[in-house]
Amino acid sequence: MSTLRTLPSPTRWQTWLHQCDLAAFQSVAARHWPGAEPLLPRLSRSANHGLLWFGAAAGMAALGSSARSRRAALRGIASLAVASAAINTVGKGAVRRERPILDLVPVIRQLKRQPFTTSFPSGHAASAAAFATGVALESKGWGAVVAPVAVAVAASRVYTGVHYPSDVLAGAALGIGAAFALRGVVPTRGQLPAPGRPPAEAPALPTGQDLVVVVNRESGSATATADLVRNALPLSEVVECAPADLSGTLEKAARRAKALGVCGGDGTVNLAAAVAATHSVPLAVFPGGTLNHFAYDLGIETVQDTVAALASGDAVRVDLGRFRPGPQGPGGAHGYFLNAFSLGVYPELVRTRERWAPRIGGWPAGVLAAFEVLRGERPLTAEVQGQRRPLWLLFVGNGLFQRVGPAPGRRHNLADGLLDVRVVHGGRTPGLRLLAAAVAGPLTRSPVHAAERRRRVRISGLAPGTPYAYDGEVAHSGKELMIDKLPEALTVYCPMPI
Repeated sequence: MSTLRTLPSPTRWQTWLHQCDLAAFQSVAARHWPGAEPLLPRLSRSANHGLLWFGAAAGMAALGSSARSRRAALRGIASLAVASAAINTVGKGAVRRERPILDLVPVIRQLKRQPFTTSFPSGHAASAAAFATGVALESKGWGAVVAPVAVAVAASRVYTGVHYPSDVLAGAALGIGAAFALRGVVPTRGQLPAPGRPPAEAPALPTGQDLVVVVNRESGSATATADLVRNALPLSEVVECAPADLSGTLEKAARRAKALGVCGGDGTVNLAAAVAATHSVPLAVFPGGTLNHFAYDLGIETVQDTVAALASGDAVRVDLGRFRPGPQGPGGAHGYFLNAFSLGVYPELVRTRERWAPRIGGWPAGVLAAFEVLRGERPLTAEVQGQRRPLWLLFVGNGLFQRVGPAPGRRHNLADGLLDVRVVHGGRTPGLRLLAAAVAGPLTRSPVHAAERRRRVRISGLAPGTPYAYDGEVAHSGKELMIDKLPEALTVYCPMPI
Protein backbone atom coordinates (compact mmCIF):
# COMPACT_ATOMS: atom_id res chain seq x y z
CA MET A 1 0.00 0.00 0.00
CA SER A 2 1.50 3.31 -1.12
CA THR A 3 1.80 6.21 1.30
CA LEU A 4 0.90 9.80 0.45
CA ARG A 5 3.62 12.41 0.90
CA THR A 6 2.42 15.24 3.11
CA LEU A 7 3.16 18.83 2.11
CA PRO A 8 4.75 21.21 4.59
CA SER A 9 2.28 23.37 6.42
CA PRO A 10 2.14 27.09 5.61
CA THR A 11 3.74 27.80 8.98
CA ARG A 12 6.76 25.66 8.10
CA TRP A 13 7.11 27.41 4.76
CA GLN A 14 6.93 30.79 6.47
CA THR A 15 9.55 29.72 8.97
CA TRP A 16 11.83 28.48 6.20
CA LEU A 17 11.43 31.71 4.19
CA HIS A 18 12.09 33.83 7.27
CA GLN A 19 15.24 31.85 8.02
CA CYS A 20 16.49 32.38 4.46
CA ASP A 21 15.62 36.06 4.72
CA LEU A 22 17.42 36.38 8.04
CA ALA A 23 20.48 34.56 6.71
CA ALA A 24 20.67 36.96 3.75
CA PHE A 25 20.25 39.94 6.08
CA GLN A 26 23.03 38.67 8.37
CA SER A 27 25.31 38.10 5.37
CA VAL A 28 24.85 41.69 4.22
CA ALA A 29 25.37 42.99 7.78
CA ALA A 30 28.60 41.04 8.22
CA ARG A 31 30.12 42.03 4.88
CA HIS A 32 32.31 45.11 4.52
CA TRP A 33 31.41 47.16 1.43
CA PRO A 34 34.25 49.55 0.54
CA GLY A 35 32.99 53.06 -0.10
CA ALA A 36 29.39 52.27 0.87
CA GLU A 37 29.48 53.43 4.49
CA PRO A 38 29.55 57.20 3.75
CA LEU A 39 27.24 56.91 0.72
CA LEU A 40 24.35 54.49 1.23
CA PRO A 41 23.02 55.83 4.56
CA ARG A 42 22.94 59.37 3.12
CA LEU A 43 21.31 58.14 -0.06
CA SER A 44 18.70 56.29 2.00
CA ARG A 45 17.90 59.42 4.03
CA SER A 46 17.70 61.59 0.91
CA ALA A 47 14.90 59.37 -0.42
CA ASN A 48 12.69 60.04 2.62
CA HIS A 49 9.23 61.27 1.55
CA GLY A 50 10.33 60.98 -2.11
CA LEU A 51 12.52 64.10 -1.92
CA LEU A 52 15.33 62.51 -3.94
CA TRP A 53 12.92 61.63 -6.76
CA PHE A 54 11.22 65.00 -6.79
CA GLY A 55 14.66 66.58 -7.14
CA ALA A 56 15.58 64.14 -9.91
CA ALA A 57 12.36 64.93 -11.77
CA ALA A 58 13.02 68.67 -11.51
CA GLY A 59 16.55 68.15 -12.83
CA MET A 60 15.32 66.06 -15.75
CA ALA A 61 12.73 68.66 -16.69
CA ALA A 62 15.28 71.47 -16.47
CA LEU A 63 18.21 69.75 -18.18
CA GLY A 64 16.29 67.72 -20.75
CA SER A 65 16.19 69.22 -24.22
CA SER A 66 12.90 67.67 -25.34
CA ALA A 67 9.32 67.08 -24.28
CA ARG A 68 10.24 63.43 -23.77
CA SER A 69 12.34 64.41 -20.76
CA ARG A 70 9.49 66.35 -19.19
CA ARG A 71 7.04 63.51 -19.85
CA ALA A 72 9.48 61.04 -18.28
CA ALA A 73 9.82 63.21 -15.17
CA LEU A 74 6.07 63.61 -14.84
CA ARG A 75 5.37 59.91 -15.33
CA GLY A 76 8.05 59.01 -12.80
CA ILE A 77 6.43 61.22 -10.13
CA ALA A 78 2.94 59.97 -10.99
CA SER A 79 4.10 56.33 -10.72
CA LEU A 80 5.72 57.11 -7.37
CA ALA A 81 2.44 58.61 -6.14
CA VAL A 82 0.49 55.49 -7.14
CA ALA A 83 3.03 53.22 -5.42
CA SER A 84 3.06 55.33 -2.25
CA ALA A 85 -0.72 55.29 -2.08
CA ALA A 86 -0.77 51.50 -2.42
CA ILE A 87 1.92 51.06 0.25
CA ASN A 88 0.31 53.38 2.77
CA THR A 89 -3.29 52.21 2.33
CA VAL A 90 -2.83 48.46 1.82
CA GLY A 91 0.76 47.27 1.92
CA LYS A 92 1.86 48.27 5.42
CA GLY A 93 -1.36 47.08 7.02
CA ALA A 94 -1.55 43.72 5.26
CA VAL A 95 1.57 42.20 6.84
CA ARG A 96 2.50 43.28 10.37
CA ARG A 97 6.18 42.42 10.21
CA GLU A 98 8.61 43.80 12.75
CA ARG A 99 11.80 45.54 11.68
CA PRO A 100 15.11 43.63 11.83
CA ILE A 101 17.11 43.70 15.05
CA LEU A 102 20.02 46.10 14.55
CA ASP A 103 22.55 44.30 16.80
CA LEU A 104 24.37 42.82 13.80
CA VAL A 105 24.53 46.09 11.81
CA PRO A 106 27.58 48.33 12.47
CA VAL A 107 26.57 51.57 14.17
CA ILE A 108 28.18 53.69 11.44
CA ARG A 109 25.65 52.27 8.95
CA GLN A 110 22.55 52.76 11.04
CA LEU A 111 20.19 55.63 10.36
CA LYS A 112 20.03 58.38 12.96
CA ARG A 113 16.23 58.16 13.01
CA GLN A 114 14.84 54.67 12.79
CA PRO A 115 11.47 54.20 10.98
CA PHE A 116 8.57 53.21 13.21
CA THR A 117 6.22 51.65 10.61
CA THR A 118 6.05 47.93 9.88
CA SER A 119 8.83 46.39 7.81
CA PHE A 120 6.94 44.75 4.93
CA PRO A 121 7.05 45.95 2.19
CA SER A 122 9.76 48.61 1.78
CA GLY A 123 8.22 51.96 0.86
CA HIS A 124 11.60 53.34 -0.22
CA ALA A 125 12.15 50.42 -2.61
CA ALA A 126 8.62 50.80 -3.98
CA SER A 127 9.07 54.52 -4.62
CA ALA A 128 12.50 54.01 -6.21
CA ALA A 129 11.29 51.22 -8.50
CA ALA A 130 8.11 53.08 -9.42
CA PHE A 131 9.96 56.27 -10.31
CA ALA A 132 12.67 54.52 -12.31
CA THR A 133 10.17 52.34 -14.18
CA GLY A 134 7.88 55.28 -14.94
CA VAL A 135 10.82 57.27 -16.29
CA ALA A 136 12.04 54.36 -18.42
CA LEU A 137 8.60 53.80 -19.94
CA GLU A 138 8.80 57.30 -21.47
CA SER A 139 12.56 57.64 -22.00
CA LYS A 140 15.00 54.72 -22.08
CA GLY A 141 17.93 57.14 -21.87
CA TRP A 142 16.78 58.80 -18.66
CA GLY A 143 15.69 55.40 -17.36
CA ALA A 144 19.28 54.14 -17.73
CA VAL A 145 20.49 57.14 -15.73
CA VAL A 146 17.95 56.76 -12.92
CA ALA A 147 17.97 52.95 -12.60
CA PRO A 148 21.37 52.62 -10.80
CA VAL A 149 20.30 55.24 -8.25
CA ALA A 150 17.03 53.40 -7.66
CA VAL A 151 18.88 50.10 -7.15
CA ALA A 152 21.27 51.80 -4.71
CA VAL A 153 18.38 53.26 -2.70
CA ALA A 154 16.70 49.85 -2.51
CA ALA A 155 19.96 48.17 -1.45
CA SER A 156 20.58 50.86 1.16
CA ARG A 157 17.49 49.77 3.09
CA VAL A 158 19.05 46.35 3.77
CA TYR A 159 22.53 47.82 4.22
CA THR A 160 21.34 50.21 6.93
CA GLY A 161 19.41 47.45 8.67
CA VAL A 162 15.87 48.80 8.40
CA HIS A 163 14.51 46.08 6.06
CA TYR A 164 14.92 42.42 5.28
CA PRO A 165 15.82 41.58 1.65
CA SER A 166 12.31 40.22 0.98
CA ASP A 167 10.83 43.57 2.12
CA VAL A 168 12.89 45.32 -0.53
CA LEU A 169 12.08 42.80 -3.26
CA ALA A 170 8.35 43.01 -2.51
CA GLY A 171 8.46 46.82 -2.45
CA ALA A 172 10.32 46.92 -5.77
CA ALA A 173 7.80 44.55 -7.34
CA LEU A 174 4.94 46.71 -6.09
CA GLY A 175 6.61 49.85 -7.46
CA ILE A 176 7.14 48.32 -10.90
CA GLY A 177 3.54 47.12 -10.89
CA ALA A 178 2.32 50.60 -9.99
CA ALA A 179 4.18 52.12 -12.95
CA PHE A 180 2.68 49.60 -15.37
CA ALA A 181 -0.78 50.00 -13.85
CA LEU A 182 -0.55 53.73 -14.43
CA ARG A 183 0.50 53.09 -18.02
CA GLY A 184 -2.66 51.04 -18.47
CA VAL A 185 -4.74 54.07 -17.50
CA VAL A 186 -2.58 56.83 -19.01
CA PRO A 187 -0.76 55.50 -22.10
CA THR A 188 2.81 56.49 -22.82
CA ARG A 189 3.57 58.41 -26.00
CA GLY A 190 4.85 55.23 -27.65
CA GLN A 191 1.58 53.38 -26.99
CA LEU A 192 -0.56 55.93 -28.79
CA PRO A 193 -1.51 55.09 -32.38
CA ALA A 194 0.32 56.95 -35.12
CA PRO A 195 -1.55 60.02 -36.37
CA GLY A 196 -3.44 59.80 -39.65
CA ARG A 197 -0.96 61.01 -42.21
CA PRO A 198 -1.70 61.08 -45.93
CA PRO A 199 1.75 60.62 -47.52
CA ALA A 200 3.12 63.39 -49.72
CA GLU A 201 5.99 63.75 -52.17
CA ALA A 202 8.95 65.82 -51.06
CA PRO A 203 12.59 65.95 -52.20
CA ALA A 204 15.15 63.99 -50.18
CA LEU A 205 17.75 66.43 -48.81
CA PRO A 206 20.23 64.35 -46.76
CA THR A 207 22.86 67.10 -46.57
CA GLY A 208 20.42 70.01 -46.51
CA GLN A 209 21.29 71.29 -49.99
CA ASP A 210 18.53 73.61 -51.32
CA LEU A 211 17.03 73.83 -47.81
CA VAL A 212 16.72 77.27 -46.21
CA VAL A 213 16.04 77.22 -42.46
CA VAL A 214 14.70 80.41 -40.88
CA VAL A 215 15.35 80.72 -37.14
CA ASN A 216 13.54 82.99 -34.71
CA ARG A 217 16.49 83.90 -32.51
CA GLU A 218 14.24 85.02 -29.63
CA SER A 219 12.17 81.83 -29.49
CA GLY A 220 12.98 79.43 -26.63
CA SER A 221 16.09 77.36 -27.41
CA ALA A 222 16.05 78.19 -31.12
CA THR A 223 19.60 79.52 -31.28
CA ALA A 224 21.06 76.36 -29.74
CA THR A 225 18.86 74.27 -32.04
CA ALA A 226 20.14 76.24 -35.05
CA ASP A 227 23.69 75.09 -34.25
CA LEU A 228 22.51 71.49 -34.22
CA VAL A 229 20.87 72.02 -37.62
CA ARG A 230 24.10 73.43 -39.09
CA ASN A 231 26.07 70.42 -37.85
CA ALA A 232 23.53 67.85 -39.05
CA LEU A 233 22.81 69.52 -42.43
CA PRO A 234 26.08 71.17 -43.49
CA LEU A 235 24.85 72.32 -46.93
CA SER A 236 21.69 73.97 -45.63
CA GLU A 237 21.35 77.73 -45.37
CA VAL A 238 20.44 78.78 -41.82
CA VAL A 239 19.16 82.33 -41.40
CA GLU A 240 18.63 83.77 -37.92
CA CYS A 241 16.42 86.83 -37.60
CA ALA A 242 14.41 88.88 -35.14
CA PRO A 243 10.65 88.26 -34.80
CA ALA A 244 9.81 91.47 -36.67
CA ASP A 245 11.75 90.22 -39.72
CA LEU A 246 10.33 86.70 -39.81
CA SER A 247 7.58 87.25 -42.37
CA GLY A 248 9.83 88.89 -44.97
CA THR A 249 12.67 86.42 -44.41
CA LEU A 250 10.35 83.44 -44.81
CA GLU A 251 8.93 84.87 -48.06
CA LYS A 252 12.42 85.31 -49.54
CA ALA A 253 13.49 81.84 -48.45
CA ALA A 254 10.41 80.14 -49.93
CA ARG A 255 11.05 81.70 -53.35
CA ARG A 256 14.57 80.26 -53.73
CA ALA A 257 14.45 76.96 -51.81
CA LYS A 258 13.26 73.46 -52.64
CA ALA A 259 12.13 73.16 -49.02
CA LEU A 260 11.54 75.70 -46.29
CA GLY A 261 12.79 74.99 -42.78
CA VAL A 262 11.73 76.77 -39.62
CA CYS A 263 13.07 76.74 -36.08
CA GLY A 264 11.00 78.27 -33.31
CA GLY A 265 7.81 77.86 -31.34
CA ASP A 266 4.24 77.47 -32.51
CA GLY A 267 3.85 81.13 -33.49
CA THR A 268 6.96 81.02 -35.68
CA VAL A 269 5.91 77.73 -37.26
CA ASN A 270 2.48 79.26 -37.94
CA LEU A 271 4.05 82.00 -40.09
CA ALA A 272 6.22 79.49 -41.94
CA ALA A 273 3.28 77.17 -42.62
CA ALA A 274 1.25 79.94 -44.24
CA VAL A 275 4.21 80.89 -46.45
CA ALA A 276 5.01 77.28 -47.36
CA ALA A 277 1.38 76.57 -48.29
CA THR A 278 1.18 79.72 -50.41
CA HIS A 279 4.35 78.87 -52.34
CA SER A 280 3.67 75.11 -52.47
CA VAL A 281 6.99 74.12 -50.91
CA PRO A 282 7.38 71.43 -48.24
CA LEU A 283 8.02 72.55 -44.69
CA ALA A 284 10.66 71.12 -42.33
CA VAL A 285 9.94 71.89 -38.66
CA PHE A 286 12.77 71.95 -36.11
CA PRO A 287 11.31 72.29 -32.58
CA GLY A 288 13.13 75.10 -30.81
CA GLY A 289 10.50 77.18 -29.06
CA THR A 290 8.88 77.28 -25.65
CA LEU A 291 5.87 75.40 -27.04
CA ASN A 292 6.09 72.94 -29.95
CA HIS A 293 2.64 71.35 -30.09
CA PHE A 294 2.49 70.95 -33.87
CA ALA A 295 5.94 69.35 -34.06
CA TYR A 296 5.12 66.90 -31.28
CA ASP A 297 1.83 65.91 -32.90
CA LEU A 298 3.86 65.03 -35.99
CA GLY A 299 6.15 62.85 -33.88
CA ILE A 300 9.03 65.35 -34.11
CA GLU A 301 10.71 65.87 -30.76
CA THR A 302 14.36 66.41 -31.71
CA VAL A 303 16.40 67.84 -34.56
CA GLN A 304 17.40 64.31 -35.52
CA ASP A 305 13.76 63.38 -36.15
CA THR A 306 13.49 66.09 -38.81
CA VAL A 307 16.94 65.32 -40.22
CA ALA A 308 15.95 61.68 -40.69
CA ALA A 309 12.76 62.69 -42.53
CA LEU A 310 14.74 65.05 -44.79
CA ALA A 311 17.28 62.35 -45.59
CA SER A 312 14.60 59.90 -46.73
CA GLY A 313 12.16 62.42 -48.19
CA ASP A 314 9.36 61.25 -45.91
CA ALA A 315 6.54 63.79 -45.77
CA VAL A 316 2.82 64.03 -45.07
CA ARG A 317 -0.06 66.35 -45.92
CA VAL A 318 -1.83 68.16 -43.09
CA ASP A 319 -4.83 70.47 -42.80
CA LEU A 320 -4.42 74.19 -42.29
CA GLY A 321 -6.95 76.04 -40.14
CA ARG A 322 -8.13 79.41 -41.50
CA PHE A 323 -10.02 82.40 -40.11
CA ARG A 324 -11.19 85.64 -41.66
CA PRO A 325 -10.73 88.46 -41.36
CA GLY A 326 -7.12 87.85 -40.45
CA PRO A 327 -4.91 89.71 -37.96
CA GLN A 328 -4.53 92.65 -40.35
CA GLY A 329 -8.27 93.39 -40.26
CA PRO A 330 -11.07 93.30 -42.87
CA GLY A 331 -8.81 94.43 -45.71
CA GLY A 332 -6.01 91.96 -44.93
CA ALA A 333 -5.40 88.35 -45.85
CA HIS A 334 -6.77 85.33 -44.05
CA GLY A 335 -5.27 84.21 -40.79
CA TYR A 336 -4.11 80.61 -40.36
CA PHE A 337 -3.59 78.21 -37.46
CA LEU A 338 -1.97 74.81 -37.19
CA ASN A 339 -3.06 74.00 -33.65
CA ALA A 340 -5.93 76.04 -32.26
CA PHE A 341 -7.91 79.27 -32.37
CA SER A 342 -9.58 80.60 -29.21
CA LEU A 343 -11.66 83.40 -27.74
CA GLY A 344 -12.35 84.23 -24.11
CA VAL A 345 -9.94 83.92 -21.20
CA TYR A 346 -7.19 82.14 -23.15
CA PRO A 347 -5.93 85.15 -25.16
CA GLU A 348 -5.50 87.15 -21.97
CA LEU A 349 -3.81 84.17 -20.36
CA VAL A 350 -1.35 84.04 -23.29
CA ARG A 351 -0.53 87.74 -22.96
CA THR A 352 -0.01 87.49 -19.20
CA ARG A 353 2.11 84.36 -19.56
CA GLU A 354 4.34 86.00 -22.17
CA ARG A 355 4.84 88.98 -19.87
CA TRP A 356 6.08 86.81 -16.99
CA ALA A 357 7.83 83.96 -18.85
CA PRO A 358 11.19 85.75 -19.47
CA ARG A 359 11.51 86.39 -15.73
CA ILE A 360 10.26 83.19 -14.08
CA GLY A 361 10.03 80.58 -16.83
CA GLY A 362 7.22 79.24 -19.00
CA TRP A 363 5.48 76.78 -16.64
CA PRO A 364 5.43 79.04 -13.53
CA ALA A 365 4.32 81.93 -15.76
CA GLY A 366 1.39 79.83 -17.01
CA VAL A 367 0.25 79.06 -13.44
CA LEU A 368 0.56 82.72 -12.42
CA ALA A 369 -1.27 83.86 -15.55
CA ALA A 370 -4.14 81.44 -14.95
CA PHE A 371 -4.56 82.68 -11.37
CA GLU A 372 -4.45 86.34 -12.38
CA VAL A 373 -6.74 86.01 -15.40
CA LEU A 374 -9.41 83.81 -13.82
CA ARG A 375 -9.59 86.11 -10.81
CA GLY A 376 -10.32 89.29 -12.77
CA GLU A 377 -11.93 88.33 -16.09
CA ARG A 378 -15.60 88.48 -17.06
CA PRO A 379 -17.25 86.21 -19.65
CA LEU A 380 -17.64 87.65 -23.13
CA THR A 381 -20.89 87.55 -25.05
CA ALA A 382 -20.97 86.26 -28.61
CA GLU A 383 -23.25 84.54 -31.09
CA VAL A 384 -21.90 81.12 -32.09
CA GLN A 385 -23.68 79.37 -34.95
CA GLY A 386 -26.69 81.63 -34.42
CA GLN A 387 -26.98 81.12 -30.65
CA ARG A 388 -26.08 84.07 -28.43
CA ARG A 389 -24.84 83.49 -24.89
CA PRO A 390 -22.03 84.39 -22.46
CA LEU A 391 -18.95 82.17 -22.54
CA TRP A 392 -15.63 81.85 -20.81
CA LEU A 393 -13.84 80.09 -23.62
CA LEU A 394 -14.36 79.15 -27.25
CA PHE A 395 -11.72 76.70 -28.49
CA VAL A 396 -11.45 75.65 -32.14
CA GLY A 397 -8.83 72.95 -32.77
CA ASN A 398 -7.34 72.11 -36.16
CA GLY A 399 -8.37 68.46 -36.04
CA LEU A 400 -9.85 66.48 -33.17
CA PHE A 401 -7.76 66.47 -30.00
CA GLN A 402 -7.76 63.09 -28.33
CA ARG A 403 -7.60 62.40 -24.63
CA VAL A 404 -4.28 61.47 -23.01
CA GLY A 405 -5.37 60.73 -19.44
CA PRO A 406 -7.93 63.14 -18.00
CA ALA A 407 -7.35 66.06 -20.39
CA PRO A 408 -7.32 66.49 -24.17
CA GLY A 409 -3.85 66.20 -25.63
CA ARG A 410 -2.50 64.74 -28.86
CA ARG A 411 -4.18 64.77 -32.26
CA HIS A 412 -4.25 61.35 -33.90
CA ASN A 413 -5.27 62.67 -37.31
CA LEU A 414 -3.79 65.84 -38.76
CA ALA A 415 -5.83 65.69 -41.94
CA ASP A 416 -9.36 64.80 -40.84
CA GLY A 417 -10.99 67.87 -42.44
CA LEU A 418 -12.71 68.73 -39.14
CA LEU A 419 -12.62 71.42 -36.47
CA ASP A 420 -12.73 70.46 -32.80
CA VAL A 421 -15.09 73.06 -31.31
CA ARG A 422 -15.41 73.39 -27.53
CA VAL A 423 -17.32 76.00 -25.55
CA VAL A 424 -17.14 76.68 -21.82
CA HIS A 425 -20.36 78.50 -20.98
CA GLY A 426 -20.48 81.66 -18.90
CA GLY A 427 -21.34 81.67 -15.21
CA ARG A 428 -19.60 81.88 -11.87
CA THR A 429 -16.36 80.08 -10.91
CA PRO A 430 -14.56 80.08 -14.29
CA GLY A 431 -11.71 78.01 -12.86
CA LEU A 432 -14.02 75.15 -11.89
CA ARG A 433 -15.84 75.34 -15.21
CA LEU A 434 -12.60 75.17 -17.19
CA LEU A 435 -11.44 72.23 -15.08
CA ALA A 436 -14.76 70.43 -15.63
CA ALA A 437 -14.44 71.01 -19.37
CA ALA A 438 -10.93 69.56 -19.40
CA VAL A 439 -11.95 66.45 -17.48
CA ALA A 440 -15.06 65.94 -19.64
CA GLY A 441 -12.97 65.59 -22.78
CA PRO A 442 -14.08 65.90 -26.40
CA LEU A 443 -17.55 65.46 -27.84
CA THR A 444 -19.58 65.98 -24.65
CA ARG A 445 -22.43 68.26 -23.64
CA SER A 446 -23.21 69.62 -20.19
CA PRO A 447 -24.47 72.86 -18.61
CA VAL A 448 -20.79 73.83 -18.31
CA HIS A 449 -19.23 72.52 -21.49
CA ALA A 450 -20.20 71.66 -25.06
CA ALA A 451 -18.01 70.04 -27.69
CA GLU A 452 -18.61 68.91 -31.24
CA ARG A 453 -16.98 68.51 -34.65
CA ARG A 454 -17.64 71.00 -37.44
CA ARG A 455 -16.22 71.99 -40.81
CA ARG A 456 -16.77 75.70 -40.21
CA VAL A 457 -17.78 77.99 -37.36
CA ARG A 458 -19.33 81.44 -37.57
CA ILE A 459 -18.94 83.84 -34.62
CA SER A 460 -20.79 87.17 -34.64
CA GLY A 461 -21.92 89.85 -32.23
CA LEU A 462 -18.40 90.41 -30.93
CA ALA A 463 -17.37 93.72 -29.44
CA PRO A 464 -14.79 95.28 -31.80
CA GLY A 465 -11.31 94.77 -30.40
CA THR A 466 -12.12 91.48 -28.66
CA PRO A 467 -8.80 89.61 -28.26
CA TYR A 468 -8.35 86.16 -29.79
CA ALA A 469 -5.42 83.75 -29.85
CA TYR A 470 -4.13 81.51 -32.63
CA ASP A 471 -1.13 79.22 -32.13
CA GLY A 472 -0.03 81.29 -29.15
CA GLU A 473 -0.25 84.65 -30.93
CA VAL A 474 -2.79 87.30 -29.89
CA ALA A 475 -4.74 89.67 -32.18
CA HIS A 476 -8.04 91.59 -32.02
CA SER A 477 -11.28 90.94 -33.87
CA GLY A 478 -13.97 92.97 -35.55
CA LYS A 479 -17.66 92.17 -35.06
CA GLU A 480 -17.57 88.82 -36.85
CA LEU A 481 -15.26 85.87 -37.52
CA MET A 482 -15.56 82.91 -39.89
CA ILE A 483 -13.40 79.86 -39.16
CA ASP A 484 -12.87 76.91 -41.51
CA LYS A 485 -9.93 74.91 -42.80
CA LEU A 486 -8.00 74.04 -45.94
CA PRO A 487 -7.82 70.23 -46.15
CA GLU A 488 -4.34 68.78 -46.81
CA ALA A 489 -3.04 72.21 -47.78
CA LEU A 490 0.43 71.81 -46.30
CA THR A 491 3.22 69.30 -46.94
CA VAL A 492 5.48 68.68 -43.95
CA TYR A 493 8.56 66.49 -43.52
CA CYS A 494 7.72 63.85 -40.96
CA PRO A 495 9.48 60.68 -39.70
CA MET A 496 7.49 57.61 -40.60
CA PRO A 497 6.63 55.11 -37.85
CA ILE A 498 8.69 51.95 -37.89
